[in-house]
Amino acid sequence: MSIATAPPLPVTLPRDHSDLVVVGAGIVGLAHAVEAVRRGLRVTVVERDLRPVGASVRNFGHCCVTAQRGELLDLATRSRTGWLDAAARAGLWAPEAGALVVARSATELAVLEELRDERGADAVRLRTRDEVGDALGRTADERGDLAGGALLPADLRVNPREAAPRLAEWLAEQPGASVVWGTNVTGVESGTVHTSRGPVHGDQILLCVGHDLDRLYPREAEAHGIERCRLSMARVEAPTAFRTDAAVLTATSMLRYDAFTATPSAPALRAEVSGHSAELLDVVANVMFTRMPDGSVLVGDSHSYDATEIPFQDEAVSALLLREVARVLGVREVRVTERWQGVYASSARGPLLVRDVAPGVRALSVTSGVGMTLSFGLAAATFDGSLRATA
Repeated sequence: MSIATAPPLPVTLPRDHSDLVVVGAGIVGLAHAVEAVRRGLRVTVVERDLRPVGASVRNFGHCCVTAQRGELLDLATRSRTGWLDAAARAGLWAPEAGALVVARSATELAVLEELRDERGADAVRLRTRDEVGDALGRTADERGDLAGGALLPADLRVNPREAAPRLAEWLAEQPGASVVWGTNVTGVESGTVHTSRGPVHGDQILLCVGHDLDRLYPREAEAHGIERCRLSMARVEAPTAFRTDAAVLTATSMLRYDAFTATPSAPALRAEVSGHSAELLDVVANVMFTRMPDGSVLVGDSHSYDATEIPFQDEAVSALLLREVARVLGVREVRVTERWQGVYASSARGPLLVRDVAPGVRALSVTSGVGMTLSFGLAAATFDGSLRATA
């Protein structure tokens, strides 16, 4: 599960003028570059690191389509199509495995039933206790705490360690496209990206730098209230019987995503979780997990917000999340093989920052933790003109 190796040095800048210069080789930037290539444009991606190491490789690899609502649902649905197309082009692992939402109480099940009533039985497929138990790998006598669940078939899975690196590799192989690694952007103006290796020129410039927008445009980042959200995540050995590629979500997941929180039973669910697991709410937990192609499982996560993230991980928080994951899986404990700190852009003022900072220069950040989900939908909306900049 190692991330792709760094490209060979020395790094050279493209000589030709590009139609589009993308700053940032995270998934949002790469999705726009892929869409630009698909439309026949010349594109250059400039990335300060020698490989993707940010939010795009530190997540669950879950394209969380169904749990979105309103504009974000429309973008996520478009993104699903884009992901499948990109997966076919670049050879990505992207199974249409869906997401399994586990209900362990009548209140949790009521939220899922209400979402089914709103979206329809094809979009939200209710599951019995035994069907959920089978998917989790629990034996028949280990299902007493299960009430049922729901499969959300529109959700996709990708391998976060491989998706962005492979898309970058594919882009670099395309005529008229280049990816410039290890090159820090020091400033931007119309038509030109100034870098530590010299200028890069393009008709349009797109800044897809996530929470690091404050490094280039601090006023715009501050106006949108961008903070860095810090996550506790881990990779664990999967129980032998756990084999589903579906993302597994729980009650805390239902408290985070708008499609669930808009249901009539959502307030009762929050009160219920507060009553029996207040410590999970204290760390703003989203207890969920996803199985990787090698069989290991990515688990998490907690959320902590600040303008500058601290590097220290609280072991008590990690232990709390691991215990809860083990309970959902129906095992005594899970064995950790790797830990890391996730980070993404967050804002209480809205899920997206889309701002034209100069003629032909647009900043675009997903500020709600669903960059993997929305990436290709945002790219499609950018190029067809339906993604409007805010003042």
